[in-house]
Amino acid sequence: MSSATHDGQTALRQALRKQLLLERERWSGEPAASAAQKALARHLKALIAQLEPSQLGLYWPIRSEFNAPSAFTDEPMDSNLHFALPFAQRTPAQMHYRRWDGTPPTLRDECGIPACAGAPVVPDVVLVPCVGYTRAGFRLGYGAGYYDRWLAAHPHVTAVGVAWSLGEIHEAGFEPRPHEQPLAVVVTEQGVLA
Repeated sequence: MSSATHDGQTALRQALRKQLLLERERWSGEPAASAAQKALARHLKALIAQLEPSQLGLYWPIRSEFNAPSAFTDEPMDSNLHFALPFAQRTPAQMHYRRWDGTPPTLRDECGIPACAGAPVVPDVVLVPCVGYTRAGFRLGYGAGYYDRWLAAHPHVTAVGVAWSLGEIHEAGFEPRPHEQPLAVVVTEQGVLA
């Protein structure tokens, strides 16, 4: 791929990311967002019950993302299910998970996202927040590549994309990059996309 082509794709992704985030912010203030939160929680909990992980990697919600921690800690599913939260480091750019006890995080990682001080763990299922997603399981994130790098290093882990349905991207307008890892499934308020 030429430098000009790469730069053009990067600019298109940045514009798409900005558009999707603006739409999500507007939508999150609408009355339908509360019902969507409950519907997504229901679909996600049913999927996790089927997957039966012993360690579930969550994420702390930012910028109108689905509140995954509340879906699992407000009404616990299974006393044998343990949780973890990611911790991102800027230099070198990498991420790892730390065991989380469900209490409000007291730390922030190097990207400023709430995190915890638990022992490092490798979850068997991780929830991956999506700004956008395709039906083929590719995601558009915030652009730093933390999840892509972590998933590439842990190919045995089941990656579950979590998104609002308004973030769907048509495959024709989105070309995955070679390093991007496809998700096993994507869950929205409308259901599970396999």
